[in-house]
Amino acid sequence: MSAQTDALFPDKNGTLIAIEVSAGAKSDLFPSGYNPWRKAIGCRVAAPATEGKANRAIIALVSAVLGVPRSSVSIVAGQTSSVKKILVSGLTPDQVAGRLISGKDS
Repeated sequence: MSAQTDALFPDKNGTLIAIEVSAGAKSDLFPSGYNPWRKAIGCRVAAPATEGKANRAIIALVSAVLGVPRSSVSIVAGQTSSVKKILVSGLTPDQVAGRLISGKDS
């Protein structure tokens, strides 16, 4: 498995994902690399980091990439930080890893 699995943590409700966000990017991209020091998956969003715009864009992007409803994705830590913890309800870490690697259901 990829090093990205170090950024996935089991939770009673699903999977926690450690992400490192770059807001104000030219385009949206998830995953956009991996930071081994922070053990976080990269996430780029075009939305600015003001008034929660980037956070809303992150939720939309992660839900689209993982194929889950937006209501299944929430930011549980790091609301105002570039390093965040995202909860994806209803998926195991293995399912999330499979979807990140292949872009398909696993």
